[in-house]
Amino acid sequence: ELELDLADGKLYLSPRLSERGRAEYPGLLRKAIECGNDVALAANLMEPGMFNSHEPRTRKGKTSFAKVPVTAPETLAEGEFNRFYLRGLCCRVIDEGKGNLVAYRARESAKPRPESLAIDGKSFDAEQLLRDLRMSGGVDTAFGLPPGPNSGMSAYIA
Repeated sequence: ELELDLADGKLYLSPRLSERGRAEYPGLLRKAIECGNDVALAANLMEPGMFNSHEPRTRKGKTSFAKVPVTAPETLAEGEFNRFYLRGLCCRVIDEGKGNLVAYRARESAKPRPESLAIDGKSFDAEQLLRDLRMSGGVDTAFGLPPGPNSGMSAYIA
């Protein structure tokens, strides 16, 4: 799935990534997918110079610059690692010709979002979910899985 995004030029590159971050991110993501996890990816993304220090913010027609949150590496790593994990699960279900994916809370949240609560336990058709995940890299999906960054939601094979 990662190779598909790379070949199609569709890999999500957060605008918060620096030039160095954009150059190194694909390799770091590949390494995390092959032999790591989202925590390892986040640790690599926390290295100095991987993210811009500030980002433009527009409010009421005025643009200013705000500090990029210190949680940006974790947010990107967790979200995109989970997105590729879900895509891999979809491919497995499709290849095996059986099952759906069921959404569940993979990370505890003190204040779960209504969107997350609404999909917890919901079953998803693997082919439809895979199409949705492929079309919406780095942004909210039409089916709501995952329901935005930091949702803590993932899925398992039913």
